[in-house]
Amino acid sequence: MLTRLLTGAASLALCAGIAQADYSLTILHTNDFHARFEPISKYDSGCGEEDNAEGKCFGGSARLVTALAEARARSNNSILVDGGDQFQGTLFYTYYKGKLAAEMMNKMGYDAMTVGNHEFDDGPEVLRGFMDAVNFPVLMSNADVSREELLADTLMKSTIIERGGEKLGLIGLTPHDTHELASPGPNITFSDPVAAVQGEVDKLTEMGVNKIIVLSHSGFAVDKKVAAQTTGVDVIVGGHSNTLLSNTQERAVDVYPVMVGNTAIVQAYAYGKFLGELNVSFNDAGEITQAVGEPIIMDGAVAEDSDTKARITEAAAPLEEIRNKVVANAASAIEGDRAVCRVMECPMGNLVADAMLARVKDQGVEVAIANSGGLRASIDGGDVTMGEVLTVLPFQNTLSTFRVSGEVLVAALENGVSQIEEVKGRFPQVAGISFTVDPAAEVGARVSNVMVGGAPIDPAKVYGVVSNNYVRNGGDGYKMFRDASDAYDFGPDLADVTAEYLAEQGPYTPYTDGRITVK
Repeated sequence: MLTRLLTGAASLALCAGIAQADYSLTILHTNDFHARFEPISKYDSGCGEEDNAEGKCFGGSARLVTALAEARARSNNSILVDGGDQFQGTLFYTYYKGKLAAEMMNKMGYDAMTVGNHEFDDGPEVLRGFMDAVNFPVLMSNADVSREELLADTLMKSTIIERGGEKLGLIGLTPHDTHELASPGPNITFSDPVAAVQGEVDKLTEMGVNKIIVLSHSGFAVDKKVAAQTTGVDVIVGGHSNTLLSNTQERAVDVYPVMVGNTAIVQAYAYGKFLGELNVSFNDAGEITQAVGEPIIMDGAVAEDSDTKARITEAAAPLEEIRNKVVANAASAIEGDRAVCRVMECPMGNLVADAMLARVKDQGVEVAIANSGGLRASIDGGDVTMGEVLTVLPFQNTLSTFRVSGEVLVAALENGVSQIEEVKGRFPQVAGISFTVDPAAEVGARVSNVMVGGAPIDPAKVYGVVSNNYVRNGGDGYKMFRDASDAYDFGPDLADVTAEYLAEQGPYTPYTDGRITVK
């Protein structure tokens, strides 16, 4: 039975009053890597070789290879798992899809991963190709894939591996709303995470497995819910919410691990900036007697493996001409951090929404709405390359125009702010429209003072709107746009639109102007 929580400078331990555990395991973990094979800057975007040589960069596959070798050397038993979203985020994914991710994960020796929502961005075909290429199981428990022939006999809900003479049960979990977040196709249905996990725990327990780890791409809030409402789960390795759990990092959301009942929850931010390292001890009954750890920051102090670095350089060669083209100049850094853009007006949101509206304003369009989940990074001041723009806007979304009533527009804004407390990507960045949001109000009644073109919105009037094809087709909960009139998913690519708009501005000065007021 777990009795007390101890916190220290770099560890969190749970002790059950026994002198020594019978079985110890190191769980090494990553999540939300998003094709960051090369080192990244403090803004989570590209970091040049000169800065990397000066120790200013983080992450990259070559550092992870080194850190993994060192971590494994510290442990008598270890596994390496991933919390999903290896796909999408840089030109590497645009060019190679899942092939380079599979190659690197095989090289690093992963034991399992769960399906993230972005693993479905290019449909079941690309996911299946990735699964065929990797040397480990890819898991997802809370979905029915029986009608999708590409995945029906391949994508398992859970698996059992052996390490140090003990059986470990691994269960995958993906967002319940993946059908809104990605493109899984019409043949897959997603289900409640709590019931799905408990069902797999019960099966594994019947098979004699008493050490169970959930690989969850469902977000920190859902992980805590699953831990509280299930029995038999020992560890949850999280993802999706890009949550930093740490006992030493200033920006940490909570300690590492977070204990909910007898379950240890961990997550290691995103983009390969950290390698999670959780050391767990179990007694003979499979109960945790100790859980100690800390994510290791992949900064300049971690040496890059030379062979891996050479391979990534080789893989990057076809991308160089596209990526290095300078398309604009920014007078200062353009803030696009998800922690900002998913809860309030942000400079990157204004830039993208302004660019969208400017492109189609001559078509009678008055309002632009961009889902903040489509904004994936910030941009440094100075020269802006196409590679940087594509890192911010990697999804190859195209412009969509349509017409809806003022009543529908308000409903769309209400949807956008409905999960603000969960820092969800549906939060709307806008142009041509302004509004006030009260996060403390009841969902569906949070938006007020909506103005279009300086005048109060008319619920009965029909307005021209521009968004991206993902939102227009109901992504991120914007289902009210599916039946819009005069819908035209005409393109062009949102990244190209933004790059061209930036170029037209001369040195672009980032700004906010109060178009979104948060009470």
